[in-house]
Formats: sequence, C-alpha cells, structure tokens
Amino acid sequence: MAQPSEQQPKEMLFPKRFLWGASTAAHQVEGGNHNQWSVWELENAKTLAAQAPYKDGHAPVWNEVRRQATNPNNYVSGRLANHYQRFEEDFDLLTAMNMNAYRFSIEWSRVEPKQGQWDAAAVQHYREYLAALKRRHVEPVVTLFHFTLPVWFSEMGGFEKRSNIRYFVEFAERIVRELGKDFRFIITVNEPDTYVAQGYIELHFPPQTYGLRRALRVYNNLARAHNRAAKAIRAVSPRFKVSVAKNSPYFYPGDDAWLSRVSALCMQYVQDDYFIKKVIRQCDFLGVNYYFSNRVYGYRVHNPEKDVSDLGWDMAPGDIEHALVRLHDRYKKPILITENGVADQNDEYRKWWISQTLAGVRRAMDEGVPVLGYMHWSLIDNFEWGFGKWPRFGLAAVNYATGERTLRPSAVWFGKVIKKLRRI
Repeated sequence: MAQPSEQQPKEMLFPKRFLWGASTAAHQVEGGNHNQWSVWELENAKTLAAQAPYKDGHAPVWNEVRRQATNPNNYVSGRLANHYQRFEEDFDLLTAMNMNAYRFSIEWSRVEPKQGQWDAAAVQHYREYLAALKRRHVEPVVTLFHFTLPVWFSEMGGFEKRSNIRYFVEFAERIVRELGKDFRFIITVNEPDTYVAQGYIELHFPPQTYGLRRALRVYNNLARAHNRAAKAIRAVSPRFKVSVAKNSPYFYPGDDAWLSRVSALCMQYVQDDYFIKKVIRQCDFLGVNYYFSNRVYGYRVHNPEKDVSDLGWDMAPGDIEHALVRLHDRYKKPILITENGVADQNDEYRKWWISQTLAGVRRAMDEGVPVLGYMHWSLIDNFEWGFGKWPRFGLAAVNYATGERTLRPSAVWFGKVIKKLRRI
C-alpha cells in the first residue's frame, strides 16, 4: 500500500478552533471495572476463546495473534492499561501529539455502584481527571453511555424497559451538576446501533439475548434516553452542547442496477436515519464514528477488500467525505468526528489512514460541511469488546505486562501534522 507523503496533509487548512484529539472509553482502558460487561466476560471468556478461530480466523494477522485470541484471558478486561491510575501519563501523550481535545466516558458503574448510592471517591477521581485535562488546555468531550451499565441497572432490565430510562437521566443530570463546570461537549449514547445489533441480534455483546422485537424496543428506548437526558442537561445549563455518537458507515451501490441502488438507500436508512430522525431535534451537533463504507450489489454488501485492517475490515478512509456530506445535507447540523481509526498492530496503515481521512474531511468542509473536530480512535491500545485485547487501535502501544506506553511512529508523525495544521 502506498504511504502518504509528508506534505499531503500539511497543505490543508483547518479552522483555528478545530478540535484535534483522540478517544477512549472507560471500560476499554481504565481497568478494574465492575459492571455488566465485566460479569459477562468472566462467564463467556472460554466460549469466546473457543469461537475465535471460526469468528476471527480470516483476519490478516491471525497467525500472529492466534495464541492470544484463543486464550480465555484475552477476553477478560482485568487491569488493561490501568488508565484509571495512569491518566496523567496518558494525557501527556495528548500534549506530545499537540492535541487540544479528548473524548472519554465516565463509568456509570463506578460513580453509582448501587442504585441511589454515589461513590464520592469515584466522583472526585473524575473531577481530578477533568482538572488534569484543563491544565493541559485540552477540551473534554464526555460520553455517558459507552456500552457498559451498572450491574443493578442491568438486572432491572437495562434499556429494555422504558421505565428504567429515568435512572439514566438522573445519572446524566447529576454528572453535569457535579462535574459540568469543566466541560461543555456531551455524548449521551455511543453507537446505539452497535449496542443493539451486537447484544440482541448477532449476540457478541451482553446481554446476548436474541429478539428482533426486543432489539427494536431497546433501540427506541436509547433514543428516548438521549432526548430526555439532553433536556435535563440543558435545564442545568444551556451552555452544554449535547449529541449522540452515531456509527455511520457510508453505503453505496456497486453498479447501476435498480436493486443495488434501492438496497443501498434502505441499508443507509436502517443504519443511520431511523435513529437520527428520532434524536436530531435534541442534538446541538452530530457525533459521527466512521470506520468503513459498504459497497452494495443487489441486496448484499460486497466490499472490494483490496486493503483490509487487522480485523479484516475493508479500509476506505477517504469515503468519510461522503458520509459527512450526506449527514449534513440531510440534518444541517455541525459534525464532530467522535471516532475514527484502524486496527493496525504493526503500524503499517495508520499513517496512510489518517492522511486519507483528513483529506476526506477537508473535501467535505470544502463542500460546506461544518466539521468541529476530529477524534482518533484510540489514544492508547484498548480492550476491543468481543475481540478482547489483541486488536491494536492505539496511537500509543501499550505493553500490558509492564504498562509501558510508546507512541507509534504514525502517532509521532500525526503530532507533527497537527502542529502544522494548528499553526503552533
């Protein structure tokens, strides 16, 4: 694969206040969490390890990761990168890369481990966490629900029950009252489509309970949860900017056949528009997670797969342009790219990926799309949900045995690019 030239992204212009950052999620980096995911991991680690050759054996790096992927310990989050204790060190990585923004999640199960009982020490931790970002002049983007739930909430039925939404709204309102002076951007719900599809249809996430009706009910309840939480947050202060983070692959027909064109439109509607239409009135901007596009022939997705990531995902980073233009044309909201990255343990593609992505973002901006910022997934190597620890998305590599962090060459390069684009 051709690598980008050093000059390619340096020639582009971005607004002075553009947010350049990286993303993480609490359960994927903090270590030591106790929630519905950590319980599920322990119950399913052996099964996930046994299934790995059939589920992930197609991955280009399978021979390199086979031993880890077939080990049950891979699927138990455990200590991970111990970001909960080492966040100051990780925030220094943001500074090293000249970043001015950072997206993270506040772990609900930490601050409210039992219903109605708030952990003052956990709240203080996140207060210190936000203060550490402020000292570095880094804009926080706070996520409230990134796939993990307190055990008590899950045992009550989680988002399957409409009556449970009030507990999430209470959590959201209290977080902004306790900590809100130090942030303004809030993501209420991360990738509702992924959570529902993997938990209730494909069964790779908890609660691992199949049911199309149940899936639709949860999907609709997540939309209600966002709308109610957004209203509660704005009631505390209108200065908060609230949205969801929507996983938005771009669907396009692979030929001119009527069926391909109609199928692509229908798939895009199911993927994006069904949910976004329900929440857009309560969104001040639109958070977009982009990882791939999907080429449709007939009624099936059939991607080129000429270049694929370590997970076997087709890589088309420049297509982010089409996703952004479509979303803005339809919804007329500013867009914040809340996730975008590539599983690339050998750091072969990340530099190319970032360069092509930024070029696509700039083209979208030239077409009139107001893009607020770009958050790369992920700041450090993370626990990649049903895949466990072996996929490596981090700008910084993490040695899970020693905890050592090392910026990958692509991250060092990216930091230099950001410095040029921020004109600092």
